[in-house]
Amino acid sequence: MEKAIVLAASAIGAGLAMISGLGPGMGQGYAAGKACEAVGRQPEASGAITRTMLVGAAVAESTGIYGFVVALILLFINPLVGKL
Repeated sequence: MEKAIVLAASAIGAGLAMISGLGPGMGQGYAAGKACEAVGRQPEASGAITRTMLVGAAVAESTGIYGFVVALILLFINPLVGKL
């Protein structure tokens, strides 16, 4: 019975961890939109704007990847079952 509860809690935790993918997606979309606006206003600075946007997108994407890794660990490796 305890193993079933731990497995259910792990599945719920994995689902909650995947919600962390929403933030980076919205943030990257917002950043890309603002970068397009900035290039439209100052086309001569497009190289610096694009470079800064790509670094920011990489940092934002890392949080989504962390959530994905946590979800995979909870679903497939499941370290909590070994604690029983």
